[in-house]
Amino acid sequence: MIEWNRVDELRDDVGEEEFPEVVQLFLDEVEAVLARLKARPAPETLEDDLHFVKGSALTLGFRALGEICQQGERDARAARFGAIDIPRLLSIYAASKAEFAARLGLTVGTA
Repeated sequence: MIEWNRVDELRDDVGEEEFPEVVQLFLDEVEAVLARLKARPAPETLEDDLHFVKGSALTLGFRALGEICQQGERDARAARFGAIDIPRLLSIYAASKAEFAARLGLTVGTA
């Protein structure tokens, strides 16, 4: 679910001290988009929203989330909006975030 090598690369890039703050910033931005998707996904912005979440997910090492977003992007591009499983996406995000925080011993809030 998580690519831990990518997490280590990110921590090396930003530094140990700044890492928690960078992680929280990414999570806050992702959660703002996910809240919008949960409340009312707009077909005209769905592909862009999924692209944004995918990029953030891959930056943090959230491989499974990145994969479901990538498939969702393809479906949105092809106007197959019903094929995009937003509840599953939200579930994968929650599980990824919990695993990430638990393994790293980080306290991550919600947006």
